[in-house]
Amino acid sequence: MNSHLTNKRISVVIPCYNEAENILVMHERLTKVLERITPEREIIYVDNASTDNSEALYKQLCQKDHTVSAILMSRNFGNSDTSYTAGTEYASGDAVVWIDGDIQDPPDLILEFVKKWQEGYDVVYGVRSKRKVGLLLGWAYNTFYKLFNRYSYIRMPLYAGDFCLIDRKVVNILNTFPERDRFLRGLRAWAGFRQTGIEYVREERKGGRTTQNFGKYFYAAKKGIISFSYAPLALISNIALIAMVLSLIAIVAFPALAIFFPAPRGFLTIIVVMLCLGSVQFFILAILGEYLGRVFEEVKQRPKYIIREILNDRHA
Repeated sequence: MNSHLTNKRISVVIPCYNEAENILVMHERLTKVLERITPEREIIYVDNASTDNSEALYKQLCQKDHTVSAILMSRNFGNSDTSYTAGTEYASGDAVVWIDGDIQDPPDLILEFVKKWQEGYDVVYGVRSKRKVGLLLGWAYNTFYKLFNRYSYIRMPLYAGDFCLIDRKVVNILNTFPERDRFLRGLRAWAGFRQTGIEYVREERKGGRTTQNFGKYFYAAKKGIISFSYAPLALISNIALIAMVLSLIAIVAFPALAIFFPAPRGFLTIIVVMLCLGSVQFFILAILGEYLGRVFEEVKQRPKYIIREILNDRHA
């Protein structure tokens, strides 16, 4: 009697950076779950140039478990989107699961992902109904998702992170996207197909130290909004329109006020106006610079990532 949920191959992509304290625990929990799901599986660790002893642990796992491969990047390529991209392009499964290596996302939830996949959903993502973070960071998360859905031309599920299962046909489409500076949650939503979410509580980090900080989260949020929204550019048009209207009012009002309320000449008002206009101009230039910077990066056509070595390369 077949005790597995499916006989289709499931690939699990796990981005890691200095996760030596979590790798073995993560692997044990993940393997127990996958053994209940399918006999055909592959586990792909993508290491973003860790500086701890992670590589030795990957080698140990590859020797003990033939289903494990480890992609070692040539250097640190930034956030996990690049690592997920590398692992997804390497994966061969009928479905690909994304899960972080810090064990904050519960591997047991993959069982529910697969059940929804069997019901016909092409993308099943985890929805963080509750996450154990500080008040400031929690407020920042909530604000980002609301701003993104308000001003983006796509709708991204509220509080949906990277943790998900993606069907092979969607994976093949994501692999064709040429963007180098990627916001994968947005691309996943943009691809469409039948998608659904499953709520879960995101736990605190069990071991190691997070490399994320408010600045990195802010950069990721900015990247997401700029990648999927024209609102910042529309803001420039609105500022220009408001400035023009105020200028017309001033042209009419100031001469009249000068007749009835003569005032001594002074430079303070002129200086304040010039500072305000200068600040607005720099703000507009900053917005344009963000878009131009991304265009500049894309037209260089550099590879999205460079692989130094693949341990237990099953596709060789």
